Amino acid sequence: MQLLISLLIILATAAVVYAIIKTNPNQPKPLPLPTGVPYEPKLPDSAPALHWSDGGRFMVEVMTESRYQPTLKALAGDHGDGAAAAPYMATLMPDDHNAYENEAVAVFIGGRMVGYLPQKAAIKFRELLRKKEAAGQLSTTDAQVRGGALWQGKRLQYAVVLDVEPLQK
Repeated sequence: MQLLISLLIILATAAVVYAIIKTNPNQPKPLPLPTGVPYEPKLPDSAPALHWSDGGRFMVEVMTESRYQPTLKALAGDHGDGAAAAPYMATLMPDDHNAYENEAVAVFIGGRMVGYLPQKAAIKFRELLRKKEAAGQLSTTDAQVRGGALWQGKRLQYAVVLDVEPLQK
């Protein structure tokens, strides 16, 4: 008998918890479903607040996706069979409207999106912006588009590296 009463109490508790969860108005909103068009932030016309430099070490690699490879190939220019090392000025933009990552930092070269800082690097970069009293503002740094060498008859991927102090430890 006591087993039956315990089982009924457990079932009643589970039903109440389920009802509370289903009717909770404070549930987080789900992320928007992909629409087939990848999200890409727009670079504002405002002037950069800061320029970052790490003495030409280029230690921070940008996360790029395959959809940026045609842009990176065009930016790399003609480099024959060897790897490219094309110099550029990159613009770093805190992306506060990114539905997939709340601390995102987008990277642009020549006004074209080329990728994002890795998540941990983006968080540290935003901390540095706050310390410099430039939170949310654009900044620049020297960049290189590297890679694309021919290897075993195939072109390797391109990458972007930035001349900012290392942001991951």
